[in-house]
Amino acid sequence: MKSIKNLLVALDLTDIDRDLIRYASFLSEELDIQKVYFVHNIKKYEISELFAEQLKDIDLDKVISEELDEKVSENFTSDTQHEVLISEDPYTESLINYVVHKYMIDLVIVGNKNNHVGTGIISDKLLRLLKCDILSVPKEPALDLQNVWVGTDFSNESKKVFGLTNILQKKTRSQITAVHIYNVPIQFAPYLDKEEMVPKIEKHTREKFQKFLSKSDSKEISTKIIRGREASISEKLSTEAQKAGADLLIVGDKGGNVFSSLLVGSVTDELFSSQLKIPLWIVK
Repeated sequence: MKSIKNLLVALDLTDIDRDLIRYASFLSEELDIQKVYFVHNIKKYEISELFAEQLKDIDLDKVISEELDEKVSENFTSDTQHEVLISEDPYTESLINYVVHKYMIDLVIVGNKNNHVGTGIISDKLLRLLKCDILSVPKEPALDLQNVWVGTDFSNESKKVFGLTNILQKKTRSQITAVHIYNVPIQFAPYLDKEEMVPKIEKHTREKFQKFLSKSDSKEISTKIIRGREASISEKLSTEAQKAGADLLIVGDKGGNVFSSLLVGSVTDELFSSQLKIPLWIVK
């Protein structure tokens, strides 16, 4: 059974750190988190040669530690136990992966690197490397979980996202909407009228949707079927979720389907790299 007990928040000394800390505080209260680890990796090799003279009398570790402690103290209002970890490693991804294993982390929270100034601590490599869930948070996210969208393609892989929605429904007042994006198969376009195909595809999809949800142990979930048209699956899903005022978008890390490629690794990568204005939770 899925559980979310320990969080890791990746900080990089940019403005978005405050948003990540506040969101971690919010989740800690909503999901009864046991412990939160705030992690920062100091890459001294990137600055030591250029600023060796200026830094020779400065205890950089202490300065950064004090800055992070202050940020956490100001923005983490939850009573949840937390700890600030600072390390020096040439490979941030390896460091994060090490901490995830050592402290049995269930969820890593990172900043949406496309929405704020700074390179950020996350990379596509980390998305593939970690075995735990990853939550990408944009700048100034809404601290709410009332309207949650879940992408699904009816594959066995995509069933795992409903383990998370069950947690959200038990611990919060989340209204879950399961969403499927489909495109009319282009290989049939020369022979069949697209508009005649659409009702048949949607009817087939609705039937498949109900059958799929009946096997997922999920209750009180709304469904939405959306035609992709010209936009990519990831673009359509993100646009429609934002248009609907979703507080959170959840997808699996991979999947597969006849009528759409939603949740296949490449689509999840596209979502992860897009300029989403809402948090994106990727279930591993």
